[in-house]
Amino acid sequence: MEKLRNNKVFKICSVVFKIIVFIAMIGFVLSVCLQRFSNNKLSIFNFRMFTVISGSMEPKYKIGDVLIAKEVKPENIKVGDNISYLGTVNSFKDKVVTHQVVGIEKIDGNYYFHTKGLANIVEDPLVSSNQVYGKVIYKCFIISLVYKIVSTNIGFYLFIIIPILYIISSEIISTLLDKEEKKRNRD
Repeated sequence: MEKLRNNKVFKICSVVFKIIVFIAMIGFVLSVCLQRFSNNKLSIFNFRMFTVISGSMEPKYKIGDVLIAKEVKPENIKVGDNISYLGTVNSFKDKVVTHQVVGIEKIDGNYYFHTKGLANIVEDPLVSSNQVYGKVIYKCFIISLVYKIVSTNIGFYLFIIIPILYIISSEIISTLLDKEEKKRNRD
């Protein structure tokens, strides 16, 4: 065990692994917090992350899928594009909705979009261009999988709590071992 602990390659790999896990966890938590607490008002380099919470876009997007939307000019949105927007009326009020554009109108220089979920029969209320957060450009398979796993109690403990405890405990143990080794070298 002592040889392994003193092996330079092992030390480097261990440090790199800890850094990668730590950065990934921090990045995931920050992006989720940014999404939740800013009410999607903030974007990162004109990109936003959304999580699908209903089956209205199945089979293309399933519940728990994480989508990346990019802010685009209204004139660049075409029929067939999937857009994320903030609902303003009825059951859509104050909810972020991701649906497919099925029609576009231009009234007095402003763009209005007819949208509908793939699994829905009825169209959404008319969406103005100032409601649109962006056009969906990517479905993050890995983040979707992580989100689906972490959203369960077991997944949360396995992928959040245990790695945090591992990092903290390994740092404590490493510090204690270094102190002990320095103490022995002095004696």
